[in-house]
Amino acid sequence: MMHFNPQERIALFIDGPNLYSAARSLGFDIDYKNLLDVFRQKGSLVRAFYYTALVEDQEYSPIRPLVDWLDYNGFTMVTKPAKEYTDSMGRRKVKGNMDIELAVDAMELAPHLDHIVIFSGDGDFRPLVESLQRQGVRVSVVSTIRSQPPMISDDLRRQVDNFIELEDLRDVIGRPPREANDE
Repeated sequence: MMHFNPQERIALFIDGPNLYSAARSLGFDIDYKNLLDVFRQKGSLVRAFYYTALVEDQEYSPIRPLVDWLDYNGFTMVTKPAKEYTDSMGRRKVKGNMDIELAVDAMELAPHLDHIVIFSGDGDFRPLVESLQRQGVRVSVVSTIRSQPPMISDDLRRQVDNFIELEDLRDVIGRPPREANDE
């Protein structure tokens, strides 16, 4: 499951929408305070990044309270404005991919870390993982294969040093889902 050395310098890179979707598909919400505590016990936690796009022109964003709480409680928030557009069917869509920001931050911090934990199952991260490994950094990914469909790409799962099943963390970082949603 989780293979860590207590002397390791660790950083967490959380793809917010991806982690939210994976946890929801398993029927629980993430307790971010417990998540930090778990990884602080595994080694020297250097940084915990949380990535998400925000719709700026809304009077109220349901994710804003979570973003503010994380910002005040040990997470480094990386946000950018989401882009709104209308698709070919006339439906309003929001786009806000943070993959590049996560990849750049991971590459910049890699020389100062022993172990990177990416909370995402996005197969686009496979080349990033491969590059981090060439730099001598161990890489773990937290996602799930127990949802329908699985939330992690096979290519990413094969590339990482350690796959951590999100469902296995439910008892330590999960809480029952709330009716009104944070993400």
